[in-house]
Amino acid sequence: MRNLKPFIVLTSILFVMVLMIPTLLVMPFTDKVSGKLAEELQNKQQAQSSVAESPIDVAVYRANKDVIENIPLEEYVVGVVASEMPADFEEEALKAQALAARTFILRHLLAGEKIGTPEGADVTDTVAHQVYKGQEELKAIWKGDYDWKLAKVTGAVKATAGQILTYNNEPITASFFSTSNGKTENSEEYWQNEYPYLRSVDSPWDIDTPKFLKQVSLSVADFQNKLGVQLGSDGTVGKITARTTGNRVDTVEINGKQLTGREVREKLKLQSSDFSWEWKGDNIVITTKGYGHGVGMSQYGANGMALEGKKHSDIVAHYYKGVEIGSAEQYLTKLTAKQ
Repeated sequence: MRNLKPFIVLTSILFVMVLMIPTLLVMPFTDKVSGKLAEELQNKQQAQSSVAESPIDVAVYRANKDVIENIPLEEYVVGVVASEMPADFEEEALKAQALAARTFILRHLLAGEKIGTPEGADVTDTVAHQVYKGQEELKAIWKGDYDWKLAKVTGAVKATAGQILTYNNEPITASFFSTSNGKTENSEEYWQNEYPYLRSVDSPWDIDTPKFLKQVSLSVADFQNKLGVQLGSDGTVGKITARTTGNRVDTVEINGKQLTGREVREKLKLQSSDFSWEWKGDNIVITTKGYGHGVGMSQYGANGMALEGKKHSDIVAHYYKGVEIGSAEQYLTKLTAKQ
């Protein structure tokens, strides 16, 4: 028996080593492989988990496909933020955009507005409401950057889940646009309705951004046809007769005809209603400042604030005066009852 004990001990040690050696050989490589796989899995789970947390669906008319898709609310917000704001913007700017996008759609659904949508749809996926793209479309656009961009946008949406912007305990009209001319616009100076939270504020962060300045050239004939005007023979294009609080063109006179800055912008498809022009030979050269209607949150301004260390709560408080970040629960309950 005494002679057997050393043999048994030695056999046990060898057995344990046989079991351990494959594990020791694999361990140095496990973290590298599983780390990458875990990251990819996490990205997918983040995108999918936002769907599970959505209490309602949004019926979205997909214009290119000519179909209506029922998309879970939070998945819809992810698709809107990914489509409306560059994913490489600061996370706090993306959170502010998520709040605006969620507030926009909830207010729209509560109002039951169906103007401009096919029967059975709540909204379109175009600028008529909010631009929305699904994951397959985003993969085609983002290509190799898809995983990290989707994870970043999804993270911003999840960080604000269940939250909307309210004024007097009601969801606001959370309008937003790309780039200001240095100031935002009072709502009634571009649209008809006056909202106390859509006031003109300074937005200096936009000035050195890619979309701040744009110059286009139109033939004199094209300019006249689109605006329904006839230029005079004195070499001048027209006279700006009034500007808005946000320093955009309010009204302009062209050889006796009065037009609003918004009319000129829309008819000539200009980036902004803050424009100036010059007659050069057979062309009218027009320079615009900013990109978009100018009402509400400037997206490039939001990113500029985030780069300075401002939080999403600071951003929305700057661009939407007197608003609060509130719970969407009571409004979701109403919509759930409808669905």
